[in-house]
Amino acid sequence: MTTTDLGHEVRVASGLLRGTPRDSQGVLAFKGIPYAAPPLGDLRWRAPQPPLAWDGVRDATAYGDRSLSALENDRRPGPPNSEDCLSLNLWTAASRADEKRPVMVWIHGGGFQFGSSATPVTDGTPLARKGVVVVTFNYRLGIFGFLAHPDLDREGPSGNYGLQDQLAALRWVKTNISRFGGDPSNVTLFGESAGAHAVGILAASPLSHGLFHKVIAQSGAFWDGRNGPLEGFDEARARGIAFARRVGVTSLAALRAMPAEQLNAAGAWNFTQNPNVKAFSPNVDRFVVPEVPAACFTRGEQMHIPLLAGWNSAEDYPFHDMSLPDNTAAAFRAAAEQMFGADRLADFLRLYPADTDAQAKASSNALTGDLLISEQTWQWLQLHQRAGHAPAYGYYFSHASPYTPIASHVTEIPFVFGTLTEQSIVGGAMPPANGDRALADIITGYWVNFATRGDPNGPGLPHWPRYDESDTLQNLGATVEPRANPMAERFRFIASFRQGGVLPARWRRLP
Repeated sequence: MTTTDLGHEVRVASGLLRGTPRDSQGVLAFKGIPYAAPPLGDLRWRAPQPPLAWDGVRDATAYGDRSLSALENDRRPGPPNSEDCLSLNLWTAASRADEKRPVMVWIHGGGFQFGSSATPVTDGTPLARKGVVVVTFNYRLGIFGFLAHPDLDREGPSGNYGLQDQLAALRWVKTNISRFGGDPSNVTLFGESAGAHAVGILAASPLSHGLFHKVIAQSGAFWDGRNGPLEGFDEARARGIAFARRVGVTSLAALRAMPAEQLNAAGAWNFTQNPNVKAFSPNVDRFVVPEVPAACFTRGEQMHIPLLAGWNSAEDYPFHDMSLPDNTAAAFRAAAEQMFGADRLADFLRLYPADTDAQAKASSNALTGDLLISEQTWQWLQLHQRAGHAPAYGYYFSHASPYTPIASHVTEIPFVFGTLTEQSIVGGAMPPANGDRALADIITGYWVNFATRGDPNGPGLPHWPRYDESDTLQNLGATVEPRANPMAERFRFIASFRQGGVLPARWRRLP
């Protein structure tokens, strides 16, 4: 046995870990690894601190606690929710520590309000079997991750502790991943929904350079949309001050002394509200996020690294409660006129028709998906391609089957990870069939190829052309082939309201 042979006991910078022995296909798993100190007591609302060292062997066979969830009545199965949530998980099939396999680091979604890395759908085993090292992690959510306050600013930049956690996890990967057969100079950051928004925000952050080298954005980009741009510096602090007053607290010490569950309940959120404007979420902190990210991308000042990005055909499905008023066609037309202006209403109605109540409802749903998710993801592809410094690849996930009845938001994740777990959002009544498994094999192949060399193409896979001015996307559905973007005209309409890349600030005040 040589010093580089890799087993289920691995020493990282903080101490010795014992993970799960290799499965039948050679994958090792390590779970619940602390990448930062527990953010408890005086460390609540502080930048993540280095993980505490330990003596002996630390068990790494079970997921760590999930972040406290701001989602009202969140009863999702899994580990308990806790402030002590800063841990990560890792899967590798490397047999030696010096193999330098590509690394894929996943950021989970959930509107920055809920979610975790401890879910069967994002188990890294199938991807690791294809040759990459997979890392998933938890980060602080809701009020624990995104409270901004002038008193906190006196200790250090406040507002984006959850994003600082993500950077800390990436720094842990850079320091330790070579011990698991991974290459710290070949890291792909990927995520979905809020995870994709985080990928986009970090790609525009000056603090990210050197921590990742390729990016995959599944349904998200800038954290803007229906209610305008990401929350500004002063707005975020006003929210924090108002929260402290609402809970009757006058000092930072008193806020830190409040029980975590009480704080969490006071900052609760639900799906009837856009978390961009109704919850504690990413904001301009002049540190991790120096400005609205879309402006940085518009000037071409983001990280110039390979990009793979796309969206699903029915992104609107979980978000109908966040739509413009649409109980009648008249109500929808009036809300659209208020948002886009009387002089643009005819253009709007040509793309989002509202001649009948039913037609208005369908148009409202389409607009919701465009505003919350799809248009900004397309914008990232457009701006990245125009900059011309690194390749981009765009996709359109349209797959529907008895297992996945609707190509809704989040339904591509089981295909990306190759886990094909139950489709919880759309409630597929059937298990995956051969067609689903075949598509999952294609998609995992694309993602692993992209993580390996910045190009999804490879032997046995349908050719995927680079994204260019033709606005061609790779359709991932009943057929896997290049197609013209079916939503291009709608996206161009929405994009026409961006000034310097940024959507109108007045949209933040719309109901």
